[in-house]
Amino acid sequence: MPQHIAIVSYFSTGAYDTNTIDEDKLLSEILTELGISHEIQAWSDPKVDWSSYSHLLIKSTWDYFDFYPDFLAWIEKIKALGIPVLNDLDLVRWNSSKDYLLEIESQGFPTIAGVILEKGSQPTLENIKKKLSSDTIVVKPLVSGGAKNTLKIPVSEWSNFEEKITELVQEEAFLAQPYVHEVAEVGEYSLIFFNQQFSHAVLKTPAKSDFRVQHYFGGTIQEIHPEAHLLESCQKLIDAFGKGTLYGRVDGVQIDGVFHLMELELIEPYLFLGLSDQAIPNYREALKRRLML
Repeated sequence: MPQHIAIVSYFSTGAYDTNTIDEDKLLSEILTELGISHEIQAWSDPKVDWSSYSHLLIKSTWDYFDFYPDFLAWIEKIKALGIPVLNDLDLVRWNSSKDYLLEIESQGFPTIAGVILEKGSQPTLENIKKKLSSDTIVVKPLVSGGAKNTLKIPVSEWSNFEEKITELVQEEAFLAQPYVHEVAEVGEYSLIFFNQQFSHAVLKTPAKSDFRVQHYFGGTIQEIHPEAHLLESCQKLIDAFGKGTLYGRVDGVQIDGVFHLMELELIEPYLFLGLSDQAIPNYREALKRRLML
């Protein structure tokens, strides 16, 4: 089959891409420069003939958690077609539920993992505190993104939220994590890797009186040059859990000088391509190596 690539995106409703640079368009421009035939397609579009593509590049499937059963079915459909996909679909499926954080923690990496609140359960503060010692708890869906349904709960006010949490958990599993004060005080680091090689990094700082670092909640983002120990920690995570990836983003915080993972983004991370002079050239070179052998 002649090379013809699908950039896999989503039907945008503006919920997750406000105030962002269109990285689908940037990727399209890179592929055009490389002379690679391609189209941008929404993963959930039933009209797309995926078998007509030689490769799929997953870029902006930013609503997959809103339609999770459909997304898992789409993964199985593409796997059955045998089309090469970047990143690998088994890795994408593993990364789609935040219980991967507990697996990474179990292998000895400093991780803000938390406690799973199983679907249909009756969450209690007593059970959560068996693992978490924080004075504030962050509760989010186990399958989620963009800070959707994310709550910040002071332990002293748990009783005011217990009914709401119980109601939410009847619909899906959640994750209870310690609130990390360093996010508000310093910010969250994001290191971006292409073909497992470091490309560029940013520091995301939440808006005043908020704890969510996403840019559409008013957070600020600046390019940084990470210290050697920070880069080394993130490289080890990519090497251990992101083998074979075209792209990967490691998000986390430093606590007492030690990097702690908060998210390992291997599905559809925003790559901050407009913030670093190195980002697009590095991305182009990574794509060239993977697609123009």
